[in-house]
Amino acid sequence: MVMTLVVVSVMLALAGTALTVKSSDKRAMQASQSRARSIYVAEAGVAEALGVLHQATLTGADVPSGFGSSDDRRACQGGSYWSELTDNGDNTYTVRSVGGVNGIDRALEVVVQVQQSNPLYDHSVFAGNVSDDRTYKMKFGGYGIEADEIQGDIYSGGDINVSGNANISGDLRASGKITGPRGEEGVFLPIPDIAGMNYESNHDVNVADLFASDQSWESDDAGGRAYQVPESNPAHIFRKNASDRARSSNGKDDYFLEDPYEPVRRDPDWDGSDAYPITLSGTAGDPGPDTSEAVFFVDGNLWIHNVPTFSFKFVHDPDERVRVTFVVRGNITFSDNVFYDNPDTDGIAFIAMQDDALPEETGNIYFGDPTGGTLEYMDGFMYAENDFLDVNLSASGSKKVTVHGNMTAGDQVRIERSYRNSHSKLTVEFDDRISSGELSLPSLPTANGSSSDAGYTVLSWREVSSAYENAPNHGGDNGGDYGGGADDGSGGDSSGDTGGSNGNGNGNGNGNGNGNGNGR
Repeated sequence: MVMTLVVVSVMLALAGTALTVKSSDKRAMQASQSRARSIYVAEAGVAEALGVLHQATLTGADVPSGFGSSDDRRACQGGSYWSELTDNGDNTYTVRSVGGVNGIDRALEVVVQVQQSNPLYDHSVFAGNVSDDRTYKMKFGGYGIEADEIQGDIYSGGDINVSGNANISGDLRASGKITGPRGEEGVFLPIPDIAGMNYESNHDVNVADLFASDQSWESDDAGGRAYQVPESNPAHIFRKNASDRARSSNGKDDYFLEDPYEPVRRDPDWDGSDAYPITLSGTAGDPGPDTSEAVFFVDGNLWIHNVPTFSFKFVHDPDERVRVTFVVRGNITFSDNVFYDNPDTDGIAFIAMQDDALPEETGNIYFGDPTGGTLEYMDGFMYAENDFLDVNLSASGSKKVTVHGNMTAGDQVRIERSYRNSHSKLTVEFDDRISSGELSLPSLPTANGSSSDAGYTVLSWREVSSAYENAPNHGGDNGGDYGGGADDGSGGDSSGDTGGSNGNGNGNGNGNGNGNGNGR
């Protein structure tokens, strides 16, 4: 009888132990499931924040600082989350989302870079072929030292033909056929929306209006006689209808980008080291309003063309910068070199738009000097609503031309540079500062239909401490959370790395983290 009671007691004890172990296993499993689910809930918070950020880049709406709070969470799939969205001031945003299930919180930190895809920014050479010319071919060629060299992506709304020793260091895309290197065919990309910008009303400086109200007919060392305005006038960097140069055939006024209040310099080495300076009003000590970040609207033709000099440079004081957009309702002709004072901080956009009264005779950008070969180098982001065309790019003219920036045409890039047995070399050094978000210029056009391409690039995605908001300098008591071990109980590299960078935490084999108070 006694033995029976002992056996029964042992069996009951074992059963109780089994139930305890089973209950403990169940709790551990539930905790593990809750921990795994909480990170998915945190991801839902990240997704919401990134979706709103994406929409804001399309519409220009304000970006919210976050959703919910630690005391007012949003319900999600049996759990809840709250998130923060921080503008880092450098075209990047940091999203931090805390998700929780059954009292277990986990947090994610995601850093993204906002991008607005637009042909004006993203390609070294772009031709939209809006005229739908089925015979259009964008051509690159040349041999030896005459071979074209294009750094950056290329797009043609027709065909692309690369021959000879031409070197393309970028992706090729075309709606038609690509001959030469491999590329992507059957691609159709939108063109910039000039009409939607309404530049006739949306600008800072109306050059024609300022001349009409304040001009005088003057002689100047810049050459001949021309209409000029006082130095304090924002339009003083132009001279109109100069007498020593030919007029455009379309009958519109001709504005020459040259500063009569600066000394004329020849730049004999053609490298910008002694260029004819141009100083915007309000910069470099010049009188008048600050136009260092302005949109200039020119109803006429714009010429970078002067008889005494080879080069122009936009100069300013060391603590200043020039970031301007020239919008020209007419044609733009580059006959002389154009340089930035500081290539790291300065930026200039040249936009040639059509005049509705002269649709075929305007909206073009010309390369070359009608009377000589004084064009070799141009700094700038260029857009022609119609075409890029050549003027005297030959043995007697410019034998080589370099663009540091990009070339974008609504219709075609039609610069014919092969002559006799030679070739005028075209080099395009793609300036990616606008595409990357490093540089912002005023009132650049967006692309028709490009909104679906706007978005962001994820720079980093990592788990951080869910108690982050209470941790001074991301350290202190929360170092252990930052250094938490993996779900499977291993310390692992991620535990040590995350803890080391944010709270000196170390993960152990039980999936727990230990951290000291050495916050950064």
